[in-house]
Amino acid sequence: MGRNGAGKTTLTKVLAGEGLPAAGTVTTSGAIGYLPQDPRTGDLEVMARDRILSARGLDEVMRKLRLAEQGMSSADEKTREKNVRRYGRLEDQMHVLGGYAAEAEAASIASSLGLPDRVLKQPLATLSGGQRRRVELARILFSGAETLLLDEPTNHLDADSIGWLRDFLRSHQGGLVIISHDVDLLDATVNKVLHLDANRSVIDTYNVGWKAYLAQRETDEKRRKRERANAEKQASALLQQADKMRAKATKAKAAQDMERRAKRLLAGTEAERASDKVAKLRFPQPAPCGKTPLTAAELSKSYGSLEVFTDVDVAIDRGSRVVVLGLNGAGKTTLLRILGGLEQPDTGEVRPGHGLKIGYYAQEHETLDAGRTVLENMRSAGPDVTDAELRKVLGSFLFSGDDVDKPAGVLSGGEKTRLALATLVLSSANVLMLDEPTNNLDPVSREQVLNALHSYSGAIILVTHDEGAVDALAPDRVILLPDGTEDAWSEEFSDLVALA
Repeated sequence: MGRNGAGKTTLTKVLAGEGLPAAGTVTTSGAIGYLPQDPRTGDLEVMARDRILSARGLDEVMRKLRLAEQGMSSADEKTREKNVRRYGRLEDQMHVLGGYAAEAEAASIASSLGLPDRVLKQPLATLSGGQRRRVELARILFSGAETLLLDEPTNHLDADSIGWLRDFLRSHQGGLVIISHDVDLLDATVNKVLHLDANRSVIDTYNVGWKAYLAQRETDEKRRKRERANAEKQASALLQQADKMRAKATKAKAAQDMERRAKRLLAGTEAERASDKVAKLRFPQPAPCGKTPLTAAELSKSYGSLEVFTDVDVAIDRGSRVVVLGLNGAGKTTLLRILGGLEQPDTGEVRPGHGLKIGYYAQEHETLDAGRTVLENMRSAGPDVTDAELRKVLGSFLFSGDDVDKPAGVLSGGEKTRLALATLVLSSANVLMLDEPTNNLDPVSREQVLNALHSYSGAIILVTHDEGAVDALAPDRVILLPDGTEDAWSEEFSDLVALA
Protein backbone atom coordinates (compact mmCIF):
# COMPACT_ATOMS: atom_id res chain seq x y z
CA MET A 1 0.00 0.00 0.00
CA GLY A 2 0.99 3.64 -0.42
CA ARG A 3 0.03 6.86 -2.14
CA ASN A 4 0.58 7.27 -5.89
CA GLY A 5 4.30 7.77 -6.48
CA ALA A 6 5.38 6.15 -3.20
CA GLY A 7 7.18 3.39 -5.13
CA LYS A 8 4.74 0.46 -5.22
CA THR A 9 5.09 -0.24 -8.95
CA THR A 10 8.86 0.29 -8.80
CA LEU A 11 9.11 -2.25 -5.96
CA THR A 12 7.20 -4.93 -7.90
CA LYS A 13 9.33 -4.28 -11.01
CA VAL A 14 12.46 -4.87 -8.94
CA LEU A 15 10.99 -8.04 -7.41
CA ALA A 16 10.07 -9.28 -10.91
CA GLY A 17 13.59 -8.67 -12.21
CA GLU A 18 12.49 -5.91 -14.58
CA GLY A 19 14.29 -3.20 -12.62
CA LEU A 20 17.52 -2.98 -10.64
CA PRO A 21 17.62 -1.78 -7.03
CA ALA A 22 20.02 1.00 -6.03
CA ALA A 23 21.10 -1.25 -3.16
CA GLY A 24 20.30 -4.69 -1.85
CA THR A 25 19.54 -7.95 -3.65
CA VAL A 26 16.53 -9.97 -4.76
CA THR A 27 16.70 -13.75 -4.38
CA THR A 28 14.09 -15.87 -6.15
CA SER A 29 13.16 -19.53 -6.31
CA GLY A 30 10.41 -21.04 -8.42
CA ALA A 31 8.52 -19.42 -11.30
CA ILE A 32 7.24 -15.86 -10.97
CA GLY A 33 4.19 -14.51 -12.82
CA TYR A 34 4.29 -10.71 -13.14
CA LEU A 35 1.36 -8.58 -14.30
CA PRO A 36 2.57 -5.01 -14.84
CA GLN A 37 0.14 -2.16 -14.41
CA ASP A 38 0.39 -1.28 -18.08
CA PRO A 39 1.18 -4.55 -19.93
CA ARG A 40 2.63 -4.34 -23.44
CA THR A 41 3.15 -7.26 -25.79
CA GLY A 42 5.59 -7.30 -28.68
CA ASP A 43 3.57 -8.92 -31.49
CA LEU A 44 0.02 -7.63 -31.73
CA GLU A 45 -0.72 -10.03 -34.60
CA VAL A 46 -0.61 -13.00 -32.20
CA MET A 47 -3.99 -14.57 -31.47
CA ALA A 48 -5.30 -13.95 -27.95
CA ARG A 49 -5.53 -17.71 -27.27
CA ASP A 50 -1.92 -18.26 -28.36
CA ARG A 51 -0.78 -15.40 -26.12
CA ILE A 52 -2.36 -17.10 -23.10
CA LEU A 53 -1.05 -20.56 -24.05
CA SER A 54 2.47 -19.15 -24.46
CA ALA A 55 2.72 -18.97 -20.66
CA ARG A 56 3.46 -22.73 -20.71
CA GLY A 57 4.97 -22.95 -24.20
CA LEU A 58 1.83 -24.63 -25.54
CA ASP A 59 1.37 -22.13 -28.35
CA GLU A 60 4.60 -23.20 -30.06
CA VAL A 61 3.90 -26.92 -29.60
CA MET A 62 0.42 -26.53 -31.09
CA ARG A 63 1.82 -24.53 -34.01
CA LYS A 64 4.29 -27.34 -34.75
CA LEU A 65 1.50 -29.93 -34.40
CA ARG A 66 -0.53 -28.11 -37.08
CA LEU A 67 2.51 -28.09 -39.39
CA ALA A 68 3.08 -31.80 -38.73
CA GLU A 69 -0.58 -32.52 -39.57
CA GLN A 70 -0.13 -30.76 -42.89
CA GLY A 71 3.02 -32.77 -43.56
CA MET A 72 1.22 -36.03 -42.78
CA SER A 73 -1.12 -35.40 -45.69
CA SER A 74 1.78 -34.98 -48.14
CA ALA A 75 1.88 -37.11 -51.29
CA ASP A 76 5.53 -37.89 -50.60
CA GLU A 77 5.91 -41.05 -48.47
CA LYS A 78 9.15 -39.95 -46.77
CA THR A 79 7.60 -36.60 -45.85
CA ARG A 80 4.53 -38.37 -44.41
CA GLU A 81 6.64 -40.75 -42.31
CA LYS A 82 8.88 -37.94 -41.07
CA ASN A 83 5.86 -35.90 -39.94
CA VAL A 84 4.16 -38.92 -38.34
CA ARG A 85 7.24 -39.39 -36.13
CA ARG A 86 7.39 -35.66 -35.50
CA TYR A 87 3.70 -35.58 -34.59
CA GLY A 88 4.23 -38.39 -32.05
CA ARG A 89 7.10 -36.55 -30.36
CA LEU A 90 5.07 -33.35 -30.24
CA GLU A 91 2.08 -35.15 -28.73
CA ASP A 92 4.36 -36.50 -25.99
CA GLN A 93 5.60 -32.96 -25.37
CA MET A 94 2.02 -31.72 -25.36
CA HIS A 95 1.15 -34.34 -22.74
CA VAL A 96 4.04 -33.23 -20.51
CA LEU A 97 2.79 -29.62 -20.69
CA GLY A 98 -0.74 -30.57 -19.68
CA GLY A 99 -2.19 -31.66 -22.99
CA TYR A 100 -5.52 -30.55 -24.34
CA ALA A 101 -6.85 -30.31 -20.79
CA ALA A 102 -4.49 -27.37 -20.32
CA GLU A 103 -5.99 -25.69 -23.39
CA ALA A 104 -9.44 -26.13 -21.85
CA GLU A 105 -8.12 -24.75 -18.54
CA ALA A 106 -6.82 -21.65 -20.35
CA ALA A 107 -10.18 -21.15 -22.06
CA SER A 108 -11.96 -21.50 -18.71
CA ILE A 109 -9.75 -18.86 -17.04
CA ALA A 110 -10.23 -16.53 -20.02
CA SER A 111 -14.00 -16.99 -19.94
CA SER A 112 -14.09 -16.25 -16.20
CA LEU A 113 -12.27 -12.97 -16.93
CA GLY A 114 -14.82 -11.95 -19.56
CA LEU A 115 -12.97 -13.21 -22.66
CA PRO A 116 -15.34 -15.39 -24.71
CA ASP A 117 -14.12 -17.86 -27.33
CA ARG A 118 -14.70 -15.42 -30.23
CA VAL A 119 -12.27 -12.94 -28.60
CA LEU A 120 -9.63 -15.66 -28.13
CA LYS A 121 -9.66 -16.20 -31.91
CA GLN A 122 -8.82 -12.55 -32.61
CA PRO A 123 -5.36 -10.95 -32.99
CA LEU A 124 -4.36 -8.77 -30.03
CA ALA A 125 -4.33 -5.73 -32.33
CA THR A 126 -8.13 -5.94 -32.70
CA LEU A 127 -8.80 -6.02 -28.94
CA SER A 128 -9.56 -3.08 -26.69
CA GLY A 129 -7.10 -2.01 -23.99
CA GLY A 130 -9.29 -3.66 -21.37
CA GLN A 131 -9.43 -6.93 -23.32
CA ARG A 132 -5.65 -7.00 -23.84
CA ARG A 133 -5.13 -6.50 -20.11
CA ARG A 134 -7.51 -9.39 -19.40
CA VAL A 135 -5.51 -11.56 -21.80
CA GLU A 136 -2.31 -10.74 -19.90
CA LEU A 137 -3.97 -11.49 -16.56
CA ALA A 138 -5.34 -14.79 -17.91
CA ARG A 139 -1.83 -15.64 -19.18
CA ILE A 140 -0.28 -15.04 -15.74
CA LEU A 141 -2.95 -17.05 -13.91
CA PHE A 142 -2.68 -19.90 -16.45
CA SER A 143 1.12 -19.98 -16.18
CA GLY A 144 1.05 -21.96 -12.94
CA ALA A 145 3.71 -19.66 -11.49
CA GLU A 146 4.38 -20.28 -7.81
CA THR A 147 4.58 -16.59 -6.96
CA LEU A 148 2.28 -13.97 -8.47
CA LEU A 149 3.16 -10.25 -8.62
CA LEU A 150 -0.01 -8.39 -9.63
CA ASP A 151 -0.11 -4.61 -10.11
CA GLU A 152 -3.73 -3.37 -10.07
CA PRO A 153 -5.18 -6.65 -11.47
CA THR A 154 -8.80 -5.46 -11.26
CA ASN A 155 -8.33 -2.57 -13.71
CA HIS A 156 -10.83 -2.98 -16.59
CA LEU A 157 -12.56 -5.96 -14.93
CA ASP A 158 -16.32 -6.07 -14.48
CA ALA A 159 -17.95 -7.04 -11.18
CA ASP A 160 -18.34 -10.74 -12.08
CA SER A 161 -14.70 -11.06 -13.17
CA ILE A 162 -13.48 -9.33 -10.00
CA GLY A 163 -15.51 -11.78 -7.91
CA TRP A 164 -13.99 -14.74 -9.76
CA LEU A 165 -10.46 -13.32 -9.43
CA ARG A 166 -10.99 -12.82 -5.69
CA ASP A 167 -11.89 -16.50 -5.27
CA PHE A 168 -8.99 -17.62 -7.50
CA LEU A 169 -6.39 -15.65 -5.55
CA ARG A 170 -7.87 -16.69 -2.21
CA SER A 171 -7.33 -20.36 -3.13
CA HIS A 172 -3.87 -19.81 -4.70
CA GLN A 173 -1.40 -21.99 -2.79
CA GLY A 174 1.75 -20.06 -3.70
CA GLY A 175 2.89 -16.57 -2.82
CA LEU A 176 1.10 -13.39 -3.82
CA VAL A 177 2.26 -9.78 -3.91
CA ILE A 178 -0.53 -7.44 -4.95
CA ILE A 179 -1.00 -3.72 -5.47
CA SER A 180 -4.68 -2.82 -5.47
CA HIS A 181 -7.18 -0.23 -4.33
CA ASP A 182 -9.95 -2.86 -4.27
CA VAL A 183 -10.52 -3.26 -0.53
CA ASP A 184 -12.76 -6.33 -0.91
CA LEU A 185 -10.03 -8.09 -2.88
CA LEU A 186 -7.43 -7.18 -0.26
CA ASP A 187 -9.64 -8.27 2.60
CA ALA A 188 -10.14 -11.68 0.97
CA THR A 189 -6.56 -12.43 -0.08
CA VAL A 190 -3.76 -10.85 1.98
CA ASN A 191 -2.21 -11.78 5.34
CA LYS A 192 0.59 -9.21 5.35
CA VAL A 193 0.69 -5.53 4.38
CA LEU A 194 3.74 -3.48 3.38
CA HIS A 195 2.93 0.21 3.70
CA LEU A 196 5.26 2.47 1.69
CA ASP A 197 5.34 5.80 3.50
CA ALA A 198 6.93 8.37 1.19
CA ASN A 199 6.82 11.06 3.91
CA ARG A 200 9.00 9.02 6.30
CA SER A 201 10.96 7.15 3.58
CA VAL A 202 10.24 3.80 5.25
CA ILE A 203 8.30 0.61 4.62
CA ASP A 204 6.15 -0.46 7.57
CA THR A 205 5.42 -4.19 7.75
CA TYR A 206 2.17 -5.47 9.25
CA ASN A 207 1.90 -9.27 9.59
CA VAL A 208 -1.88 -9.18 9.61
CA GLY A 209 -4.79 -9.13 7.18
CA TRP A 210 -6.31 -6.06 5.60
CA LYS A 211 -8.87 -4.99 8.22
CA ALA A 212 -6.48 -5.70 11.09
CA TYR A 213 -3.84 -3.63 9.24
CA LEU A 214 -6.16 -0.63 9.08
CA ALA A 215 -6.87 -0.87 12.82
CA GLN A 216 -3.21 -1.48 13.73
CA ARG A 217 -1.95 1.37 11.56
CA GLU A 218 -4.35 3.77 13.25
CA THR A 219 -3.19 2.49 16.64
CA ASP A 220 0.47 2.93 15.62
CA GLU A 221 -0.16 6.51 14.52
CA LYS A 222 -1.81 7.34 17.85
CA ARG A 223 1.07 5.68 19.74
CA ARG A 224 3.71 7.62 17.75
CA LYS A 225 1.86 10.86 18.38
CA ARG A 226 1.58 10.12 22.12
CA GLU A 227 5.25 9.14 22.44
CA ARG A 228 6.35 12.25 20.58
CA ALA A 229 4.19 14.51 22.79
CA ASN A 230 5.65 12.93 25.95
CA ALA A 231 9.20 13.25 24.65
CA GLU A 232 8.67 16.90 23.70
CA LYS A 233 7.22 17.62 27.16
CA GLN A 234 10.18 16.00 28.95
CA ALA A 235 12.72 17.64 26.61
CA SER A 236 11.13 21.05 27.22
CA ALA A 237 11.42 20.57 30.98
CA LEU A 238 15.09 19.56 30.66
CA LEU A 239 15.91 22.55 28.44
CA GLN A 240 14.19 24.97 30.83
CA GLN A 241 16.21 23.55 33.71
CA ALA A 242 19.42 23.76 31.64
CA ASP A 243 18.74 27.45 30.93
CA LYS A 244 18.47 28.14 34.65
CA MET A 245 21.68 26.26 35.44
CA ARG A 246 23.72 27.72 32.57
CA ALA A 247 24.06 31.08 34.37
CA LYS A 248 26.23 29.45 37.05
CA ALA A 249 29.71 28.42 35.92
CA THR A 250 29.73 25.50 38.34
CA LYS A 251 26.56 24.11 36.71
CA ALA A 252 27.60 24.58 33.04
CA LYS A 253 28.56 20.93 32.52
CA ALA A 254 25.31 19.72 34.05
CA ALA A 255 23.39 22.09 31.77
CA GLN A 256 25.15 20.64 28.71
CA ASP A 257 24.33 17.10 29.85
CA MET A 258 20.66 18.07 30.15
CA GLU A 259 20.65 19.53 26.62
CA ARG A 260 22.19 16.33 25.22
CA ARG A 261 19.63 14.23 27.07
CA ALA A 262 16.80 16.37 25.66
CA LYS A 263 18.11 15.85 22.11
CA ARG A 264 18.36 12.08 22.67
CA LEU A 265 14.76 12.01 23.88
CA LEU A 266 13.56 13.73 20.70
CA ALA A 267 15.81 11.65 18.46
CA GLY A 268 14.43 8.43 19.94
CA THR A 269 10.87 9.16 18.84
CA GLU A 270 9.40 9.77 15.41
CA ALA A 271 8.05 13.18 14.55
CA GLU A 272 4.31 13.35 14.00
CA ARG A 273 3.55 11.88 10.60
CA ALA A 274 3.23 14.52 7.91
CA SER A 275 -0.11 14.57 6.16
CA ASP A 276 -0.12 13.21 2.62
CA LYS A 277 -0.15 15.92 0.00
CA VAL A 278 -3.36 16.10 -1.97
CA ALA A 279 -3.38 16.86 -5.69
CA LYS A 280 -5.69 19.76 -6.55
CA LEU A 281 -7.08 18.08 -9.62
CA ARG A 282 -9.26 20.22 -11.82
CA PHE A 283 -10.48 20.35 -15.39
CA PRO A 284 -10.06 23.35 -17.71
CA GLN A 285 -12.26 26.38 -17.96
CA PRO A 286 -14.19 25.54 -21.15
CA ALA A 287 -13.88 27.85 -24.14
CA PRO A 288 -17.13 29.36 -25.53
CA CYS A 289 -18.86 27.19 -28.12
CA GLY A 290 -22.14 26.73 -29.99
CA LYS A 291 -25.23 24.96 -28.71
CA THR A 292 -24.09 21.58 -30.11
CA PRO A 293 -20.29 21.53 -30.40
CA LEU A 294 -20.04 17.91 -31.57
CA THR A 295 -22.22 15.60 -33.68
CA ALA A 296 -21.61 12.33 -35.50
CA ALA A 297 -23.82 10.31 -37.81
CA GLU A 298 -23.94 6.66 -38.94
CA LEU A 299 -20.58 5.70 -37.46
CA SER A 300 -19.45 2.11 -37.88
CA LYS A 301 -16.20 0.30 -37.21
CA SER A 302 -14.91 -3.19 -37.96
CA TYR A 303 -11.58 -4.95 -37.60
CA GLY A 304 -11.33 -7.43 -40.43
CA SER A 305 -14.48 -9.55 -40.34
CA LEU A 306 -15.27 -8.47 -36.77
CA GLU A 307 -17.93 -5.79 -36.57
CA VAL A 308 -17.47 -3.61 -33.47
CA PHE A 309 -20.48 -1.31 -33.84
CA THR A 310 -22.62 0.10 -36.64
CA ASP A 311 -24.90 3.10 -37.34
CA VAL A 312 -24.06 5.03 -34.17
CA ASP A 313 -25.36 8.62 -34.00
CA VAL A 314 -24.06 11.07 -31.40
CA ALA A 315 -25.05 14.65 -30.54
CA ILE A 316 -23.18 16.38 -27.70
CA ASP A 317 -24.79 19.62 -26.53
CA ARG A 318 -22.94 22.32 -24.63
CA GLY A 319 -22.50 21.23 -21.00
CA SER A 320 -24.13 17.81 -21.50
CA ARG A 321 -23.07 14.73 -19.50
CA VAL A 322 -23.00 11.45 -21.39
CA VAL A 323 -21.84 8.02 -20.16
CA VAL A 324 -20.98 5.26 -22.66
CA LEU A 325 -21.82 1.73 -21.50
CA GLY A 326 -21.10 -1.66 -23.05
CA LEU A 327 -19.27 -4.90 -22.34
CA ASN A 328 -15.51 -5.06 -22.89
CA GLY A 329 -14.95 -5.14 -26.65
CA ALA A 330 -18.21 -3.35 -27.45
CA GLY A 331 -16.23 -0.41 -28.84
CA LYS A 332 -16.36 2.22 -26.07
CA THR A 333 -12.72 3.28 -26.44
CA THR A 334 -12.94 3.04 -30.24
CA LEU A 335 -15.94 5.38 -30.25
CA LEU A 336 -14.10 7.97 -28.15
CA ARG A 337 -11.04 7.77 -30.42
CA ILE A 338 -13.23 8.31 -33.50
CA LEU A 339 -15.04 11.26 -31.91
CA GLY A 340 -11.66 12.71 -30.90
CA GLY A 341 -10.25 12.40 -34.43
CA LEU A 342 -7.62 9.82 -33.42
CA GLU A 343 -9.17 7.05 -35.50
CA GLN A 344 -11.27 7.00 -38.66
CA PRO A 345 -14.67 5.29 -38.88
CA ASP A 346 -15.42 2.81 -41.66
CA THR A 347 -18.62 4.69 -42.44
CA GLY A 348 -20.23 7.91 -41.25
CA GLU A 349 -18.65 11.17 -40.21
CA VAL A 350 -17.88 13.34 -37.19
CA ARG A 351 -18.97 16.97 -37.51
CA PRO A 352 -17.32 19.59 -35.28
CA GLY A 353 -19.63 22.42 -34.24
CA HIS A 354 -18.84 26.09 -33.66
CA GLY A 355 -15.94 26.62 -31.24
CA LEU A 356 -15.36 22.89 -30.54
CA LYS A 357 -12.27 22.15 -28.41
CA ILE A 358 -11.74 18.52 -27.44
CA GLY A 359 -9.77 17.25 -24.46
CA TYR A 360 -9.09 13.51 -24.62
CA TYR A 361 -7.93 11.35 -21.70
CA ALA A 362 -6.78 7.90 -22.90
CA GLN A 363 -7.03 4.93 -20.52
CA GLU A 364 -3.58 3.68 -21.63
CA HIS A 365 -2.01 7.17 -21.58
CA GLU A 366 -1.15 7.11 -25.29
CA THR A 367 -1.49 10.90 -25.33
CA LEU A 368 1.75 11.08 -23.31
CA ASP A 369 5.19 10.81 -24.93
CA ALA A 370 7.01 8.28 -22.73
CA GLY A 371 10.43 9.45 -23.92
CA ARG A 372 9.87 13.10 -22.99
CA THR A 373 9.94 14.58 -19.52
CA VAL A 374 6.94 15.62 -17.47
CA LEU A 375 7.63 19.29 -18.26
CA GLU A 376 8.20 18.60 -21.98
CA ASN A 377 4.83 16.83 -22.20
CA MET A 378 3.23 19.89 -20.64
CA ARG A 379 5.02 22.18 -23.12
CA SER A 380 3.55 20.15 -25.99
CA ALA A 381 0.06 20.55 -24.51
CA GLY A 382 0.53 24.31 -23.91
CA PRO A 383 3.20 25.67 -26.29
CA ASP A 384 2.21 29.27 -25.59
CA VAL A 385 2.27 28.91 -21.80
CA THR A 386 5.35 30.00 -19.83
CA ASP A 387 7.41 27.43 -17.95
CA ALA A 388 6.56 29.20 -14.70
CA GLU A 389 2.83 28.69 -15.35
CA LEU A 390 3.41 25.09 -16.47
CA ARG A 391 5.29 24.38 -13.24
CA LYS A 392 2.48 25.99 -11.26
CA VAL A 393 -0.08 23.68 -12.87
CA LEU A 394 2.20 20.67 -12.36
CA GLY A 395 2.67 21.62 -8.72
CA SER A 396 -1.07 21.45 -8.15
CA PHE A 397 -0.93 17.90 -9.55
CA LEU A 398 1.92 17.02 -7.12
CA PHE A 399 4.81 17.34 -9.60
CA SER A 400 7.39 19.65 -8.10
CA GLY A 401 11.17 20.16 -8.10
CA ASP A 402 13.09 17.47 -9.95
CA ASP A 403 9.86 15.50 -10.58
CA VAL A 404 9.20 17.64 -13.67
CA ASP A 405 12.44 16.37 -15.26
CA LYS A 406 11.48 12.69 -15.00
CA PRO A 407 10.71 10.89 -18.29
CA ALA A 408 6.98 10.14 -18.47
CA GLY A 409 7.83 6.50 -19.15
CA VAL A 410 9.17 5.93 -15.61
CA LEU A 411 6.07 7.29 -13.86
CA SER A 412 3.69 4.99 -12.02
CA GLY A 413 0.20 4.46 -13.41
CA GLY A 414 -1.26 6.94 -10.92
CA GLU A 415 1.39 9.54 -11.77
CA LYS A 416 0.72 9.10 -15.50
CA THR A 417 -2.96 9.63 -14.80
CA ARG A 418 -2.20 12.87 -12.95
CA LEU A 419 0.08 14.09 -15.75
CA ALA A 420 -2.47 13.27 -18.46
CA LEU A 421 -5.14 15.16 -16.50
CA ALA A 422 -2.72 18.08 -16.00
CA THR A 423 -2.29 18.41 -19.77
CA LEU A 424 -6.08 18.75 -20.09
CA VAL A 425 -6.01 21.85 -17.87
CA LEU A 426 -4.16 23.69 -20.65
CA SER A 427 -6.61 22.65 -23.38
CA SER A 428 -9.55 25.02 -22.76
CA ALA A 429 -11.61 22.02 -23.85
CA ASN A 430 -15.37 22.39 -23.92
CA VAL A 431 -15.89 18.67 -24.63
CA LEU A 432 -13.93 16.26 -22.44
CA MET A 433 -13.64 12.61 -23.49
CA LEU A 434 -12.55 10.58 -20.46
CA ASP A 435 -11.70 6.89 -20.78
CA GLU A 436 -11.43 5.27 -17.33
CA PRO A 437 -9.98 8.38 -15.61
CA THR A 438 -10.02 6.87 -12.09
CA ASN A 439 -7.95 3.76 -12.89
CA ASN A 440 -4.64 3.50 -10.97
CA LEU A 441 -5.52 6.31 -8.53
CA ASP A 442 -5.28 6.06 -4.77
CA PRO A 443 -8.51 6.86 -2.88
CA VAL A 444 -7.58 10.50 -2.15
CA SER A 445 -6.63 11.26 -5.76
CA ARG A 446 -9.74 9.46 -7.02
CA GLU A 447 -11.88 11.67 -4.80
CA GLN A 448 -10.25 14.72 -6.37
CA VAL A 449 -11.10 13.47 -9.88
CA LEU A 450 -14.71 12.88 -8.83
CA ASN A 451 -14.92 16.44 -7.47
CA ALA A 452 -13.45 17.77 -10.73
CA LEU A 453 -16.02 15.78 -12.74
CA HIS A 454 -18.83 17.22 -10.64
CA SER A 455 -17.71 20.85 -10.93
CA TYR A 456 -16.66 21.00 -14.62
CA SER A 457 -19.08 23.15 -16.64
CA GLY A 458 -18.28 21.82 -20.12
CA ALA A 459 -19.59 18.68 -21.82
CA ILE A 460 -18.24 15.27 -20.77
CA ILE A 461 -18.33 11.90 -22.51
CA LEU A 462 -17.31 9.28 -19.94
CA VAL A 463 -16.29 5.63 -20.21
CA THR A 464 -15.85 3.96 -16.83
CA HIS A 465 -16.41 0.88 -14.66
CA ASP A 466 -16.41 3.15 -11.59
CA GLU A 467 -19.91 3.62 -10.20
CA GLY A 468 -18.67 6.54 -8.08
CA ALA A 469 -17.47 8.35 -11.23
CA VAL A 470 -20.93 8.00 -12.80
CA ASP A 471 -22.55 9.31 -9.62
CA ALA A 472 -20.21 12.33 -9.66
CA LEU A 473 -20.91 12.95 -13.35
CA ALA A 474 -24.70 12.89 -12.81
CA PRO A 475 -25.24 11.99 -16.51
CA ASP A 476 -28.23 13.20 -18.45
CA ARG A 477 -27.82 10.66 -21.27
CA VAL A 478 -26.39 7.21 -21.95
CA ILE A 479 -25.07 5.58 -25.14
CA LEU A 480 -25.31 1.77 -25.14
CA LEU A 481 -22.85 -0.09 -27.36
CA PRO A 482 -22.57 -1.99 -29.63
CA ASP A 483 -26.11 -1.08 -30.78
CA GLY A 484 -25.47 2.64 -30.38
CA THR A 485 -28.78 3.21 -28.65
CA GLU A 486 -29.01 6.65 -27.02
CA ASP A 487 -31.37 7.17 -24.12
CA ALA A 488 -32.07 9.53 -21.25
CA TRP A 489 -30.20 8.47 -18.11
CA SER A 490 -32.14 6.74 -15.38
CA GLU A 491 -31.13 4.83 -12.27
CA GLU A 492 -32.03 1.61 -14.10
CA PHE A 493 -28.72 1.91 -15.95
CA SER A 494 -26.67 2.15 -12.72
CA ASP A 495 -26.46 -1.63 -12.33
CA LEU A 496 -24.84 -1.87 -15.78
CA VAL A 497 -21.86 0.34 -14.88
CA ALA A 498 -19.85 -2.23 -12.91
CA LEU A 499 -20.82 -4.96 -15.38
CA ALA A 500 -19.90 -2.96 -18.50
